[in-house]
Amino acid sequence: MSTFHLSRRSVLAGTAAVAAVVPLPSIQGRAAAATPAKGGYRWRNVVQGGTGFITGVLFHPSVRGLAYARTDIGGAYRWDDRTDRWIPLTDHLGWDDWNLLGVEAMAVDPARPDRLYLALGTYAQSWAGNGAVLRSEDRGATWKRTDLAVKLGANEDGRGCGERLLVDPRDSDTLWLGTRHDGLLRSTDRGATWKAVSFPAAPSATGQGVTLLVAAGRSVYAGWGDSDGTSANLYRTADGTTWEAVPGQPAGTAAKVPVRAAYDRHTRELYVTYANAPGPNGQSDGSVHKLRTTTGKWTEVTPVKPGGATGDGGTDSFGYGGCAVDARRPGTVVVSTNNRWSLVDTLYRTTDGGRTWTSLKDKAVLDVSETPYLKWGADKPKFGWWIQAVGLDPFDSEHIVYGTGATLYGTRDLKNWAPQIRGLEEASIRQLISPPVGEAHLISGSGDIGVMYHERLTASPSRGMASNPVFGTSTGLALASARPSYVVRAGWGDHGNGAWSNDGGRTWAPFTSQPSMAKSAPGPIATNADGSVLLWSFGTGDPGFRSADNGATWSEVASFPKGAAPVADPVDPARFYAFDTTTGTLHASTDSGRTFTARATGLSSGDTEFQLAAAPGRSGDLWLSLKGNGLYRSTDGGANFAKVGSCRASYTLGFGKAAAGASYPAVYLVGSTETITAVYRSDDGAKTWTRINDDQHQWGWIGATIAGDPRIYGRVYIATNGRGVQYGEPA
Repeated sequence: MSTFHLSRRSVLAGTAAVAAVVPLPSIQGRAAAATPAKGGYRWRNVVQGGTGFITGVLFHPSVRGLAYARTDIGGAYRWDDRTDRWIPLTDHLGWDDWNLLGVEAMAVDPARPDRLYLALGTYAQSWAGNGAVLRSEDRGATWKRTDLAVKLGANEDGRGCGERLLVDPRDSDTLWLGTRHDGLLRSTDRGATWKAVSFPAAPSATGQGVTLLVAAGRSVYAGWGDSDGTSANLYRTADGTTWEAVPGQPAGTAAKVPVRAAYDRHTRELYVTYANAPGPNGQSDGSVHKLRTTTGKWTEVTPVKPGGATGDGGTDSFGYGGCAVDARRPGTVVVSTNNRWSLVDTLYRTTDGGRTWTSLKDKAVLDVSETPYLKWGADKPKFGWWIQAVGLDPFDSEHIVYGTGATLYGTRDLKNWAPQIRGLEEASIRQLISPPVGEAHLISGSGDIGVMYHERLTASPSRGMASNPVFGTSTGLALASARPSYVVRAGWGDHGNGAWSNDGGRTWAPFTSQPSMAKSAPGPIATNADGSVLLWSFGTGDPGFRSADNGATWSEVASFPKGAAPVADPVDPARFYAFDTTTGTLHASTDSGRTFTARATGLSSGDTEFQLAAAPGRSGDLWLSLKGNGLYRSTDGGANFAKVGSCRASYTLGFGKAAAGASYPAVYLVGSTETITAVYRSDDGAKTWTRINDDQHQWGWIGATIAGDPRIYGRVYIATNGRGVQYGEPA
């Protein structure tokens, strides 16, 4: 999935003459504990249908229908076999714990089905917090937590490798945890405390460390990701104390990194998939080997060796990833290729211990009718890419699931496949629009899957992702307030980086032309109130550009602050605003974006995540979110700003339909009125606030954007970084 971006929405504001920030009286209200919403809020996911990288799937070996899934930035899930849905297990992690939404590894206790363990930590970088282990006695309904002294990396290279967390087969109270940079840890009290143990391989500050832990009988095997291809990369312990390199193990580039392993208890053979890099990116070689644990004999059982020719004259380069054994049928194993872009990744299945293999892709029938975006603007979907998570149901030999960079496919007959993804939503959301009219109440822009037009919130959009052109990550999305049928978008694409729609976002056409830097640095885009003018911003080294002919031609706007995000006045088509976060200056245009003039100066600076919003139906009514510096408001088009005293911190702010009898739109905020960063609503113009989320619905970092529904009072849409779009309504 996408790298963590504390969304790059440069903030905006403005009107005309230069003016300093003057000491206006604060808007009434003081920072105090917000009143919880009466009756509470009901929170649900807007259904997109996955959209993120499934890094691990774990069937419980002892309980039919019980399975778990992990993601790189979107938490963990439990499969509910009665409803055919995934249940999110980590939505309670809040703002300060955003780094724990990445799940490095999972573990279950085969003898005690209610026990579940998660190793959490998205990044191992210096700016990220340490990891943590969650332990549950009720399948993830409730948790106890232990903070670790080490960092984990669930959204870094190697995130699709095998489970690095394991319950010891000799003792259910003992757990093992492999880390990337700090060696091997062990707990003897079911994850409550952890200590480093002696391990033959030395960790490094930049390596992969332990890539997998797997039980084979009463022994534990550990994969090591920092081998050079000649030194040992698979170790084992038979007594839980002494580790040794496994004799006779394969070497060479194709067996450099052990990615996954699975044990066939019938034949007592351990199957290991290898690649020349941990993946999911960068793999170009790999192999599959098995070890007969009773004799120590190794046998190579690679289905197809990488390096062959492709039909277009290229090279069939890839590694091997997923690995699962059939608990019911000896010698039946499924492995996956990974990073095989030319011929597309596949699953190989053997029923004779690896002597012969069948590609399950060759006869696969894919049904993506529930998630049409998986066609990626084409006529039909592909079998998948980034396949490192493979699960084989221990109670049903023909029930196989595999994760991709966007979904989780499943079959129950080895031929017909469909996403088994209901309830699992992992998108990183960048933009939200709730139109005032039309079929859709929501249009969203995401990392990796561009823009979606949501006819219904309870089903994946029937049109899939916006096409013509298809974007990967969306960088801008805007609607003309007085002409809401007109919508524009910008993003990363191979066939253009900007597009417009005249039917509210249902269908699109690319701009006829685009500025030269759009391909390498597409940024936020805005349209004025009547849709007659576009402003497109790019990198901090590039000027803004303007079009008055729907993208047919573009002209440079030299006075536009470089890298700022343009915001249109919702009433006056001649007015645009842009907040320069590098200088803390609000710029405004009163000539439809041809020129910009500095207005308020001296505002907080130095943070590209500062955001500006314009209140709907009002000209020059601007709200500036300055994160921990507070919330500011201007009612004169950005000439002057006053601090909103009721708000201590503001990260993102939006508007929705006004409450009955209220004269001002409902204001929605991700921020804090006292100490808790949460989601708030104000029905009186930010004089007082009501907290509308709760401790079980926090979703980590939610500072990208928020939007109220202009047609339904109380409904709000929240962008998360890994849990898709959450929407809430008064219960």
